[in-house]
Amino acid sequence: MSLAERNKSGATFILLGFSDYPELQVPLFLIFLIIYSVTVVGNIGMIVIIKINPKLHTPMYFFLSHLSFVDFCYSSIVAPKMLANLVIEDRTISFVGCVVQFFFFCTFVVTESFLLAVMAYDRFVAICNPLLYTVAMSQKLCVMLVIGSYAWGILCSLILTCSAINLSFHGLNTINHFFCEFSSLLSLSASDTHINQLLLFIFATFNEVSTLLIILMSYVFIVVTILKMNSASGRRKAFSTCASHLTAITIFHGTILFLYCVPNSKNSRHTVKVASVFYTVVIPMLNPLIYSLRNKDVKDTVKKIMDTKAFT
Repeated sequence: MSLAERNKSGATFILLGFSDYPELQVPLFLIFLIIYSVTVVGNIGMIVIIKINPKLHTPMYFFLSHLSFVDFCYSSIVAPKMLANLVIEDRTISFVGCVVQFFFFCTFVVTESFLLAVMAYDRFVAICNPLLYTVAMSQKLCVMLVIGSYAWGILCSLILTCSAINLSFHGLNTINHFFCEFSSLLSLSASDTHINQLLLFIFATFNEVSTLLIILMSYVFIVVTILKMNSASGRRKAFSTCASHLTAITIFHGTILFLYCVPNSKNSRHTVKVASVFYTVVIPMLNPLIYSLRNKDVKDTVKKIMDTKAFT
């Protein structure tokens, strides 16, 4: 066994979470439990609704079903452990458990950012080239775009995770967070982490800049096309189809930019935790609500399901 392996096998990680607010443990547990329950029901419900309604078998809803799956997955990687740590005294997590949690979390967050960019491109084609939409957004292309999003998420996560495995840790390691965030792991390591920090910076910058560039370019063309429309009702309909997606993008990227682009000195650990709760727990709950509340076909499908259950 190497020195690094011995260090890791003897190292203990403790997720502090919200333990510095003992009086809020029970209220926070109840709030997060409700949010997570709504997340599970909302995202799985969205997948089922898209599956059973033939009207929703379009590229936009194909991407949305995968967005719901990704939201469900990365919320489920963080929320159960966070909930458990609010009600139990033992908040320890093994090195392997920490690395596995980070790997899956990173995979799904990167995948989500690229899925949102893919959905922006889909709206661009639908509004700017409506006559060629079914040809341009073929089933093969849609599948390739989704597979590409997952593949890039896995690759980014795999490289960062492999770089973390080689780090050495000693004794008791306290992570002042509610999940195993990569930068928190780096700050606790006894190894030289310059390469790890550089990798994190390169991937984070590339992912954020590239996805935001695709989104911004898509919506510049969309806005120009909409403003050229003669019909006021046509403009309203076009804006309406983009409103849900724009809301989801603003919340997701706005939170991430606040967390990782504002210097650490300006953000207290409390602020970082609150912002992290927002994009790890709250956003996965909001996405199905944002898309379903503004969509007539989704609401009609839900109503039919409710009516069917009422008569059985």
